[in-house]
This record gives sequence, C-alpha cells and structure tokens, in this order.
Amino acid sequence: MTGFAEHRRVATVALVVANYDEAIAWYVERLGFLLVEDVDLGGGKRWVTVAPARGQGARLLLAEASDEAQGKSIGNQTGGRVFLFLETDDFARDHAAMLEKGVEFREAPRFEPYGTVAVFADLYGNLWDLIEPKR
Repeated sequence: MTGFAEHRRVATVALVVANYDEAIAWYVERLGFLLVEDVDLGGGKRWVTVAPARGQGARLLLAEASDEAQGKSIGNQTGGRVFLFLETDDFARDHAAMLEKGVEFREAPRFEPYGTVAVFADLYGNLWDLIEPKR
C-alpha cells in the first residue's frame, strides 16, 4: 500500500487495570509473562508492559485507571466478548499449568476447525482465548 512503511506491526495493546502491582503479579505468576518495563512517569503514573516469555506477540501495557470513566471499563473492555488471544504450541501443557496456577477457565477445552481453544478470564474478568491453532 503506497504511503505506509512496509514493515509495521501491532506492538502494544493497552489494558485498563485497577492496580499496577496486582496486575503485574497476576500476569507474571499466573500466565508466566515477563515484566518488560516498569517506568515511573511521575504523578502516580507508570509505563508498565508485560509480554509472553521470549517476547513473542504484542506486549500488554497495563494502564491503571485514572478516573471513574476508565474504572468502569476494567474487566469489560470489549463488552463481554473475548478480548485477547493467547496462542500456544501446546494447549494441554499450558491449560494444565494455568489451571494449577488458579486461572479461571469459563469452559472446557473444545476442538474447532481452527484449533483447540478454551476461554479464560483474567484477574478483572476480561475474557481471553487460550488457543493452539491447527497447523
């Protein structure tokens, strides 16, 4: 497409959270993500990013709600639909590890034409798919 750089990607997705530290702990301890950045911006604001191990895929910017309007979106950033998709190369391994860590799955694993999938909720109730795509 003319006028755009040839190599672009979605690198970071903002996720509104109630508290930086509890969100960091949940994503690191329950999903095995890495804390990539935690930079104090002053005035109580921080630039906090987490990402799956090995840095594959987009990072999550954990954005602490700064007012009532933002606070209302915590846990429901997509109106109740699945928000994010965590892709794995071994569904059974990751599903078992996440259950062991206390991740709440909203359904049993199912087999779809596109892969093995199950919906889980993060600490605030945002819905995710854990998915192993068919290759």
